[in-house]
Amino acid sequence: MTSSSTATQHAFTAIDQRADDLIALSKSVLNDAESGYREHRTAAKIDKWLLSAGLSPRVGIAITGIVAKIETGRPGPNIAVIGELDSLIVPAHPNAHPETGAAHACGHHAQLGSMLGVLTAMLDETVLGALSGSITFMAVPAEEYIELDFREQLRTDGKIEFFGGKQEFVRLGEFDDIDMAMLTHTTAEGRPGAIISGTHNGFVGKTAQFSGVAAHAGAAPHLGVNALNAANIALSAIHANRETFRDTDFVRVHPIITHGGDAVSSVPARVDIETYIRAASVDAIIDGATKVDRALRAGAMAVGGKVEVRTTPGYLPSRYDPVLIDIYRKHAETVFGAANVRTSGQRASSSDAGDLSVLMPTIHPWVDCATGNGHGVDYLVQDYEMAVVKAAKAMAATVIDLLSDGAAAGNSVVQSFKPEMTKERYLAQLRELRSEKVYSE
Repeated sequence: MTSSSTATQHAFTAIDQRADDLIALSKSVLNDAESGYREHRTAAKIDKWLLSAGLSPRVGIAITGIVAKIETGRPGPNIAVIGELDSLIVPAHPNAHPETGAAHACGHHAQLGSMLGVLTAMLDETVLGALSGSITFMAVPAEEYIELDFREQLRTDGKIEFFGGKQEFVRLGEFDDIDMAMLTHTTAEGRPGAIISGTHNGFVGKTAQFSGVAAHAGAAPHLGVNALNAANIALSAIHANRETFRDTDFVRVHPIITHGGDAVSSVPARVDIETYIRAASVDAIIDGATKVDRALRAGAMAVGGKVEVRTTPGYLPSRYDPVLIDIYRKHAETVFGAANVRTSGQRASSSDAGDLSVLMPTIHPWVDCATGNGHGVDYLVQDYEMAVVKAAKAMAATVIDLLSDGAAAGNSVVQSFKPEMTKERYLAQLRELRSEKVYSE
């Protein structure tokens, strides 16, 4: 059987030969961004690529998701290589969609390119002949947890249950036969290279609708109940709780007002707030959410109004697999240079890769190849060679290492992993985090 080093050389050559096409695909997605569960045009581009590669992709999974599998014909683990289809909504971004404001201000377009780069490597006959097991390529929707009202309507209509795409893939059984998972994200931290991700916060999402009574804002405000005042008091009460959050829990609460009244001449009768409560553990998330609920209720009670609070399960805190990380690290050092590979600690941001990490060995490395602020108007991938080509090479070499020599390393990773939850318990945990409460006098 071909050695893993020979297979890796062939993989890198295959990726290099398609580098321009992979980067062009990524930029095409960049310039036609779509937000979560709306990624129909993006999905069609990935489907076209997979079909041209001779695969038989399954489409329409969790509305827009796509799955394609390569079998070696020999027993071994099944590794998922993932790319995220969705964008954010950042209307002022230079590549924002002119009608929707959707923009890849986080770099998911490059993820899709690196995922297809790994696919390109695995299609090489020498590479595939050296491997045992299988590789599944997943283009997954809706990693960015946004447009909650839209997703709630999808849930009401029975099209989804969970707001995150990987959560839906788990629910639908797409990860039932997956043994480990990986994806590579871009970032902008000013030190080009690869970053081994430590951990991410988890979170829950909340929407709060404050209801008051409309009245003439000039002539008869005393006849109204001001929902905007209720919301402002609630926001102040949330801020007053910040000193109670422990530093070690990495708690982040960041509300926005999504509806602030209907007319300046009328006492606001409806005001909507949307927020996350992020933290490094489920217990800390629940504690923070309880305090936020108290603050929201206090705002409504202070002015004699009403508030409806809906809590939706966000993502679980991540715990990436150390054995899988070590295997990835040595290949990242080869691709990026040892001096250009570093390890991060706890990240206060969140990812639904964290949900996978409680079920199976998972890694979520980053490539520092962009400029600007993540999720901001100035976030731009600058080095596509790094974001797409090198990211693909590091993952492809990791896959080859795991599945060569009869998948010895891959089997070892699977056998050493102790999942935090079963699929059934995981889904139950998410459902337990969902609630709807109404507070009024």
